[in-house]
Amino acid sequence: MSFSILTDLDWLAVLVATVAFFALGGLWYSTLLFGKIWSRAVGLDMAGDEKPPVTIYLMPLLTCFVSSLALAMLANATGTDTVGEALALGVVAGLGLAAMALLVTGFFDPKKPQPMTWVAVTAGYHLLGLIVVSLIVALWP
Repeated sequence: MSFSILTDLDWLAVLVATVAFFALGGLWYSTLLFGKIWSRAVGLDMAGDEKPPVTIYLMPLLTCFVSSLALAMLANATGTDTVGEALALGVVAGLGLAAMALLVTGFFDPKKPQPMTWVAVTAGYHLLGLIVVSLIVALWP
């Protein structure tokens, strides 16, 4: 694989996957799902009235884009174009790469009050998010 593969990508699929991954994160870390659990795990006190600055969303959006781009490159390079292949790619990337990197980070992080809870919530997001991204970039018409 080389970077010339970038010319073969469907960039609209990459952008849609980026937005889907980012939106999933907004839902995942909201109080509707795992926001309170995640906050306790990292020792944050989330004030109800406090609004975060808009800039706090830029880094996650950038990382969602880079992850979507990387998976689009891998899907293209491996010829991934079926639901089964896309699911396999998402699981390999989400569990085999993202979750394992998070696990070792959490294992050696004495600063978080509940590091393994943080790993579970964060790795779960990345696993599901990368599966969604894989499905989008591999199956985009």
